[in-house]
Amino acid sequence: MIRPIITLRRKRILIDVDTQREFFLASGVSCIRNHRRVLANIRRVMAWARLKNVRMISTACVYDNGTKDRIGCLETADGAGKISYTVRPRRISFAADGCTDLPRDIFRHYDQVVLEKRDIDPFKEPRADRMLSELRANEFVLIGGTMEGAVLATALGLLARRKNVTILTDAVGSRDKAAAQVALRKVEAKGAKLAETKALLGSSHLRMVGVCGCDRCRGRVHKPPLKAGA
Repeated sequence: MIRPIITLRRKRILIDVDTQREFFLASGVSCIRNHRRVLANIRRVMAWARLKNVRMISTACVYDNGTKDRIGCLETADGAGKISYTVRPRRISFAADGCTDLPRDIFRHYDQVVLEKRDIDPFKEPRADRMLSELRANEFVLIGGTMEGAVLATALGLLARRKNVTILTDAVGSRDKAAAQVALRKVEAKGAKLAETKALLGSSHLRMVGVCGCDRCRGRVHKPPLKAGA
C-alpha cells in the first residue's frame, strides 16, 4: 500500500498551469492572446499566494509531442522556462520520468512543487497524477494556459476526482477565443466555479507585467492623436 503524500487538508491550493515564456511572452512562437492583461493578473495572483502562504503546484511542458499546445516549446529551448515571478524560493521540481515517488508531507518543506509533463494533460504523467489525486484541499484555484488545452485537461481531471475547482478566468490565457469559451462552458457544466481575480484578491492598479519586452507590456504603445475635424 502506498502511503499518502499529503496528510493535512489545506484551504486552497494554487494550480499554476504551464506559465512558460513560450506561451506568455510576445517573443514566444505560441504566445497567447491578450498576454499583457493575463500576465498582469497572474502576477497579482502570485503576490497573493506569497502573502497568504498558499501552496502551489506548477506544471511545465518539457518537449514537443505534436499537440497544438507544444508548438516550439522544446525541453532545451529558452521558451520552456517559467515566467520569473511564478517561481518561489522554497520549491522542488520533478522530471517527467514516469515515476510516482514523492516525499511525504511535501508541503511541510516546500511552498511550490513543479511537475514536468510530456502532454497537455498532467494526469498522463504518473507522478503528477498521483499528487493531484491524493492532494486534499477545500479549493483548487487554476491559472495559466491555455484554457482550451492544458487548463481544460487539468480542470476536467480534478473534477473527475471530485475536487472543488475555481478557474480565475482573467488569469488564464488562450490562443483560440471560441474554443476557450467552449472549454469554460464545459468545465462550468461539470461543476467548476468561474471567477475573476478581483473577486478573490480585490482591486489593484497593477498594469505592468514586468517580464515581457514588447512595447505594449512596457507601456510604450500610445494611441495616435485625433485629427482636427475628425
